[in-house]
Amino acid sequence: MSHKRIPKRKAAIAVGGVVALGAAAILLPSANASQDGAPDDAAAAPRTLKAGDASDLAARLAGTLGDAYAGAWYDGEDKRLVVNVVRGEGDMALKVRSAGAEVREVDNSMADLQSGAGTLKSEATIPGTSWAVDPRTNKILVTADSTVTGDKWDRLESTVESLGSGMATLKKSEGTFRTFVSGGDAIFAGGARCSLGFNVTAGDGSPAFLTAGHCAAAGDAWSDQQGGEPIATVDQALFPGDGDFALVRYDDPATEAPSEVNVGGQTVPIVQAAEATVGQQVFRMGSTTGLADGQVLGLDATVNYPEGTVTGLIQTDVCAEPGDSGGSLFTQDGLAVGLTSGGSGDCTVGGETFFQPVTTALEAVGATLGDGDGDGDGDGDGGGGDAGDQADGQDAGAEQDGAGGDQGVQEQSDMGSDRHSGLTRTH
Repeated sequence: MSHKRIPKRKAAIAVGGVVALGAAAILLPSANASQDGAPDDAAAAPRTLKAGDASDLAARLAGTLGDAYAGAWYDGEDKRLVVNVVRGEGDMALKVRSAGAEVREVDNSMADLQSGAGTLKSEATIPGTSWAVDPRTNKILVTADSTVTGDKWDRLESTVESLGSGMATLKKSEGTFRTFVSGGDAIFAGGARCSLGFNVTAGDGSPAFLTAGHCAAAGDAWSDQQGGEPIATVDQALFPGDGDFALVRYDDPATEAPSEVNVGGQTVPIVQAAEATVGQQVFRMGSTTGLADGQVLGLDATVNYPEGTVTGLIQTDVCAEPGDSGGSLFTQDGLAVGLTSGGSGDCTVGGETFFQPVTTALEAVGATLGDGDGDGDGDGDGGGGDAGDQADGQDAGAEQDGAGGDQGVQEQSDMGSDRHSGLTRTH
């Protein structure tokens, strides 16, 4: 398919920075693994890791630490993995340090936090609310949008207070939680507009793509032009419930659907799906607002939309607007992380935005992406290994600190009415 006018909003490159986002390896600084030949006692010091490798290491440490594990996050500035260990578990803390991560002792275990989230679910499932564990504070971050007032607010506030002062924090959002589907352009069905997320291969080998599940409510047949002939048909969809995703098959089995994201005239190759990590910098592409970036704030988020409750989402501070639904959330080094679900705010005032994890969507629909490895391993072969070693050599020479590499995308002054008049698709 051809691309028409490219959206200007948030897709420009900073002056003096990197020349193109399409050169994914140089958009953001990439940390190298610890240098070979370091002194033996260096094993106790946190290693510098890429975000994807930090996610792999966190997953392995979670299994090793068991009940002593209380979450982890990625320190993007120092490029280190920080792991929460329940206070008093000294032996487990040593294991974390020896693995190359930084240790932080905390009071709340994951079991405590999950129990608190369960209480919120049973006592405060109110439209316009959300909650997710924030490992950086070792608390549950509870958010209420502008519609939660009066008795609803009192109910939510009292439920949060019942968890104890050290268990949760309550935040009020100025916006309104909603799914980001809208009439307009991009991919169309039944008068609604959404954004294509990632091209994938269905279980039978046919070409398909992922988008948001709530988009499928608009209709089964999707086109790349408003009022145009359908090019793809919904095969599976879920919303609300345990996710917000849909698998849409191309009607023509000969459709070429490479694994890449168009970011405004250039493409970022997508190599595989990966789990998100709190603190990780991510990029979102959508048909309404183009390219935007931000950080992962929480995992396994529960969002109570007006249409129903959705669980298992990624919470971020990346902006989005109606029509961006289903769009791709990805990393600098070509990892597919999420599909835009919804949130509050817009790309002028900001707000909270939630994403469907790509890994769970792929598993649910039986599809593959990129090289077919959806476990998020840094080496792409599913092997365990040392996360630091996996990072070594993947993006050698890609460090751009101080040279504009970590500022490659900036807010633009032309935030007006420019829109992408064709399909924001990944092929």
